[in-house]
Amino acid sequence: MAVGPSLGRRLPVMADVAKEAGVSHQTVSRVLNDHPNVRSETRTRVLEAIDKLGYRRNLVARALVTKRSRTLGVVSFDTTLYGPASTVYGIEQAARSAGYFVSIVSLKSIDKSGVRDALDYLADQAVDGVVVVAPQRSAAQALADLPLGIPTVAVEGGHAGDVSVVCVDQIAGGRLATEHLLSLGHETVWHVRGPSDWLEAEGRVAGWRAALEQAGRQAPQPLAGDWSPRSGYEAGRSLARMKNVTAVFVANDQMALGVLRAFTEQGVRVPDQVSVVGFDDIPESAYFSPPLTTIRQDFDAVGRHSIEVLVRQLEGGPEERQRLVVPPTFVLRASTLRV
Repeated sequence: MAVGPSLGRRLPVMADVAKEAGVSHQTVSRVLNDHPNVRSETRTRVLEAIDKLGYRRNLVARALVTKRSRTLGVVSFDTTLYGPASTVYGIEQAARSAGYFVSIVSLKSIDKSGVRDALDYLADQAVDGVVVVAPQRSAAQALADLPLGIPTVAVEGGHAGDVSVVCVDQIAGGRLATEHLLSLGHETVWHVRGPSDWLEAEGRVAGWRAALEQAGRQAPQPLAGDWSPRSGYEAGRSLARMKNVTAVFVANDQMALGVLRAFTEQGVRVPDQVSVVGFDDIPESAYFSPPLTTIRQDFDAVGRHSIEVLVRQLEGGPEERQRLVVPPTFVLRASTLRV
């Protein structure tokens, strides 16, 4: 257990660690930088000395020597929403696992001026690279138009110019949800979509339409939502008044919660009369009434891949634009039923 320096004493420096471990200053440096040419018993002795003394490396001095701050910037939008918040968390965890600190800038809206201001702010902090969570069309356009002078990766960024993109296959997710409902014998599938300016919403609509077209079914007019349970509730009230609705794909779980509430109030039984599928697999979806069949997004994988792509750029890897697509997963619960 580290005891650290007592109150009133100076903070330990690398020379103190070297003296405690009985090694040279250079050997301590090699251990701190994870150099392979250090014997295991020597490495253990140095780490024990670090722990005993409570040594903390001087990151400012290290940055001056290496020209790297070991800090990555993250630009995000509306982190109160489950998707962006989970994406940012996945990015932060992946960055820390890769040995980087994270500086996060959260914008009320991502547009050209907002992204430029955020990048200027992060550049002033000397970050090594930036991940921009860009789920809206305006955000992707902002990245495509900006002359970026710092390595950058976009998450859910569509086709953001010369910037590498990591995203979940939203089209495949929409297809999975719709094909499941069709496989249960439903004639068609209604859809409560997300906001029209969100790339994720567009992808889910495209997957829904593609699955219906492939099955030779007519696509009903989708109902508009804004990701909130309230908008799902309003859409659910409209759907409950329609006699021919037997299956609904809702573009996120929070709107699906509103749909379920509206159906319950209108006496529509789920899944006996109407089957419902959501999207995201939020932690609460397993405890909805009934538990929600949904599409899971692997936010940890998105975070891990975005950091991997960025670190490869920082370490002199290929500079050409990359596009990594993470597949979604179907999660079967009790809100769907064969007709």
